This record gives sequence, C-alpha cells and structure tokens, in this order.
Amino acid sequence: MFKNNILLITGGTGSFGNAVLNRFLDTEIKEIRIFSRDEKKQDGMRHRLNSPKVKFYIGDVRDKRSVDYAVRGVDFIFHAAALKQVPSCEFFPIEAVNTNILGTLNVLDSAFEHGVKRMIVLSTDKAVYPINAMGISKAMMEKVMQAKARSMEDDSKTVFCGTRYGNVMASRGSVIPLFVDQIKAGKDITVTDPNMTRFMMTLEDAVDLVIYAFQHGTNGDMFIQKSPASTIADLARALTELYESKSKMHIIGTRHGEKLYETLVNREEMARAFDMGNYYRVPADNRGLNYDSYFVEGEEKVSVVEDYNSHNTHRLDVEETKKLLLKLPMIRKDILGETEVLQSSD
Repeated sequence: MFKNNILLITGGTGSFGNAVLNRFLDTEIKEIRIFSRDEKKQDGMRHRLNSPKVKFYIGDVRDKRSVDYAVRGVDFIFHAAALKQVPSCEFFPIEAVNTNILGTLNVLDSAFEHGVKRMIVLSTDKAVYPINAMGISKAMMEKVMQAKARSMEDDSKTVFCGTRYGNVMASRGSVIPLFVDQIKAGKDITVTDPNMTRFMMTLEDAVDLVIYAFQHGTNGDMFIQKSPASTIADLARALTELYESKSKMHIIGTRHGEKLYETLVNREEMARAFDMGNYYRVPADNRGLNYDSYFVEGEEKVSVVEDYNSHNTHRLDVEETKKLLLKLPMIRKDILGETEVLQSSD
C-alpha cells in the first residue's frame, strides 16, 4: 500500500520516528519526510542516511503553516511528535496542551485539507485513566482524533486512527538506559517501587503496530498491541544478572504523576473491543448527542469485563525479562559483543 507513495513522520528525529524511518527506508516507498524542530538531529540523520529518498522539514506542530508546508502532496502521516516526559509535563502542563492536543489538531486539519489517505496518531498507556498531565493531554489527543474522524463523510478519502502502546524498551528517557548507566558506573540502581509493573515492547513491535493500523484501520479506530509486563524489581534484577553486576537496588519512591501499574485498554473500551489476535481494535464510540436514548439503552458488558493492564497481562519472570532484553541492540552489543551480534543476526 505504500509503493510510490509519500510518508510524513512528525517527530521523525525521535527514537520512534527513527524506527519507523528505518523500517520503510528500503521499501518501494517514494519519499519519506522527516518533520521536527530539532535541526541538530536532522543534520545528523541527513549525514548518516545520505539518502535521496528522505527529505527534511524544520517546523513545529504548534505552527500550522509549517505543518501545511510539509503535508503538501503527502499520502500517509505517522504523527509521533509529542511531549512525552511525565515530570516535564507535570511542571509545564500548558506546554503539553499546546503540543500534544493543539499540535495534533493542526496535523489532523492539515491532513484533511490536503487529502491525505491515512493518518495514524501515536498514543500511550498513560492516556488510560490518566493521573498526570502527559497522560491527560494524550487522552485528549485521542478524543480530538476521534471527533475529527466522526466528522468525516462516508466517502471521505481521509482516515484517522490511532495506536496506543506501553513502555518502548530503551527508548529515549526510559528506565533501561538509566539502569544500564548506573550499573556501568558501579552505582546503586534507583528503583521507584519494586512492585510497580510496566508493559514491555520493543521498538520493532511498536512499528509493527503502526503498520497494522495503517493497513486495517477505519475512521476513529484505536489499535493496541497485547504485551507482557515486568515488575521494576525484576527488570533491575535481569539487568544486573546480564551485566554480572553487584549493583544493589535503592528504593526512592514514585515520581511525580507515576502509577503503580499502567492500563492499555479500559473497561468501557474492552466491552466493545475486537480481539485481533496480537492486537485489540477499539472502534470509536459513534453514538450521537441524543442523550435521551442513553436512559433506555446501555452496555451490559461493562459490568462483567475488566480492563487490560500491566498487573493482569502475562507477567515476565527474571529469565523471560533477560531474554526480552537481549533483543535490544544496546544490550546485545554490551553483553555479546559486536562480532557475536553480527553473527547472531545472519
């Protein structure tokens, strides 16, 4: 479906944008546009890739004019630009609003105005039952996308849908690189709460989810990948065993806006979700504004289903966590060495 088409990746210089770019680079796609405000990272990518297929656009999703300039002629959009760090958004919540909500609206509007075929917005488990500014802004982003999708005519050529995922292992700002740095420095590992659980998925898993959404999404759909989870304590133990480290865990308590566990699909969504095997597809709630009907018609399944969270999904033990960690290039390089990494990938 991407052959001879143009893909725009907003936030394309981030870890997720890079992973999507790398997956598409050697395909028959005509052009990949990287849109971000980070000129230094764009320059680094330009020199590293040296590919005529990749075009770079400096801009900010908060500025619709810069978005419009990048969207002209585009067939597909993957919208990854966002403020993602929980503590930063807690202290500067209006910045999360401006980027994650209003910035997304700019991209949605531009996609519709320029006849884009499909646009996927990237969300997070923190958008479900949100307790922090980052999660609240992402939850509102989902609602904005679904409202825009509901406004589409039946014959509209533009489709808006979203993906929601848990922790992407070793992505920028995540806990795994922090733990590895602490281990290498011979320091204690700073654990917030040893019983805290988090979903675990690789960047490649996350890209698979995005491609699945591009291929199967209808207007307003949310796609969620089923993922295993680990406690923070088991994650720390797995890393110390892999690195044969004597680092000990130092419990520091939860940070601003953190949860004990994360939820990927809430109870109300599970009542109408479709099990697609490796994924859940949650269609948009397309009920109208006639509230009278809600007094005589409800959803009985909500009271008998439970949400899908990192406490009730498959729980990885230490050995399973080690096996998953060894899928990460940074871990494989450290543990196996460059030569063994190349041999094992042949």
